[in-house]
Amino acid sequence: MANSPPGMNGGELTPLQKHAAFFDRNKDGIVYPWETFQGFRAIGAGIGLSVMAAAFINGLLAPKTRTGMIPSPLFPIYVKNINKGKHGSDSGTYDAEGRFVPEKFEEIFQKHARTHPNALTSDELAAMLRSNRVPKDFMGWIGASSEWRLLYSLCKDKNGLLQKETIRAVYDGSLFSTLEEQASASKKKKA
Repeated sequence: MANSPPGMNGGELTPLQKHAAFFDRNKDGIVYPWETFQGFRAIGAGIGLSVMAAAFINGLLAPKTRTGMIPSPLFPIYVKNINKGKHGSDSGTYDAEGRFVPEKFEEIFQKHARTHPNALTSDELAAMLRSNRVPKDFMGWIGASSEWRLLYSLCKDKNGLLQKETIRAVYDGSLFSTLEEQASASKKKKA
């Protein structure tokens, strides 16, 4: 991402930072709620979902990623600190620094892909979410469930499967750009 802000320690962005940087529409290293809204609209989400996503995501992540002691009423998410927004009850595919952990990614399919080895059904996704729950981590449960259910609703194929390559694209930060290209092409087709 040539126009992206530098990652941790001024180096390359981690995969988690790349994931978040898609929503940094002006590439200044900060994601405001209106940018989250614009990013969701760009990938083809409706207005209602985009508003809810912006409120939920920025409301939860802004306090965790802030750079100072005083919270901002604008709810900015700092891309360089996005790893501080990691929640519990997740798959562990991002480590504490936001790096991709291939073994944990493969484990998703080894443990939960029963119908198809390279895809998850809705039921398999639900089973994975249950198995990843940390006791009494209610916010983690909500975060994980929201993220995965949103991904499933936006990206399942015509057979109701969430394909491995789609999930991989979430983790490497490329999915949102692909969805934006598809939504843009669809709009041009309709025009």
